[in-house]
Amino acid sequence: MAHRQILHIDMDAFYAAVEQRDDPALRGRPVLVGGRSLRSVVSTASYEARPTGARSAMPMAEALRRCPDAVVVPPRMDHYADISRHIMAILRRFSPLVEPLSLDEAFVDVTASRELFGDGTGIAETIREAIRDELSLTASAGVATSKFVAKIASDLHKPDGLTVVPPGGERGFLAPLPVQRMWGVGPKATEKLRSAGIHTIGDLAEVDGDKLARIVGSEWGAAIHELAKGIDDRDVIPERDAVSLGAEETFEEDLTERSAIETELLLQSERVAQRLAASDRVASTVVVKIKYADFTLVSRRITLGEPISDTTSIHRAACALLDKIDLEGRRVRLTGVSVANIQGAEHAPRLLFPDVKKEKRDALEKVALRASERFGKAALVHAETLGARTRRR
Repeated sequence: MAHRQILHIDMDAFYAAVEQRDDPALRGRPVLVGGRSLRSVVSTASYEARPTGARSAMPMAEALRRCPDAVVVPPRMDHYADISRHIMAILRRFSPLVEPLSLDEAFVDVTASRELFGDGTGIAETIREAIRDELSLTASAGVATSKFVAKIASDLHKPDGLTVVPPGGERGFLAPLPVQRMWGVGPKATEKLRSAGIHTIGDLAEVDGDKLARIVGSEWGAAIHELAKGIDDRDVIPERDAVSLGAEETFEEDLTERSAIETELLLQSERVAQRLAASDRVASTVVVKIKYADFTLVSRRITLGEPISDTTSIHRAACALLDKIDLEGRRVRLTGVSVANIQGAEHAPRLLFPDVKKEKRDALEKVALRASERFGKAALVHAETLGARTRRR
């Protein structure tokens, strides 16, 4: 039986690269994509900013201390999502088996595509050329017999790199890499493993399974033990829609009143609804995220009886989830709303007795989308959000 060929395609500093592409004045300069508030978090740091230590997921204040010359650019998630759809469309030219992991990365199983398009290495090169020619952006790629090895490979020669791991070479490829490159191994786990004398993925592959279970737990230990040996038989799942569709905000001043928190959730529900409307999709699960002033993060989720896509329905679910979060005497520095279990609106189940009011809200969402496309994002908004919008100007 022929070996599998799995690609992992990963855009290079995606958000920052888009901003530099769209604004020539940013090219060659250090760019941090994130909120302008110093309390915001960096979404993406351009490659020009990274030598200073600035990186994604870092507090903006810390990133600017490290890279004071950086230009801070607010994220344009709708724009990135549009570009992401173009990227995924390019990948699907070569295989229907495309599994997005986020807006800027995906697995592609090209095992059955080789007769048409050549081997995985050639397909990866063609994909990267198409992305460069059609979008003026660069992507890095890993080619291997499994998802795990392909993902590790794509990260080795960024930016604009291609790394191929031949069949049978998986374990040798992984062995010298530091253990922190391992899936799911963060700083705490790295410290535990190093304390036990495990410094590389090769060390992890050789360690006794019982010893590893005592260090990191039996279930997770068994999983990473197999991966460290290059063993990963997971399939690429094309129907998986893992792109996170959400909105969040870190506030310059902490929120203490529930009414203010609900207003922010409404603003975020609007943004999520507009993205669903733009792609003609619906969602069955709503998630609310709250970060307190002490950086403690809590989240709650609910799966609804029918899929939704309008602002009001998302916001109602979000407020119901807020009832399950302790706000008494707590100061809130961040709120977020996201949706999951997303599907195309055409695949949503049809109700015997449709909710007429909801259908009207869905129609209004489409009107708001068209208005924003023609006149700007704040062309048609909920009146309750006007005060919050004014404060942000």
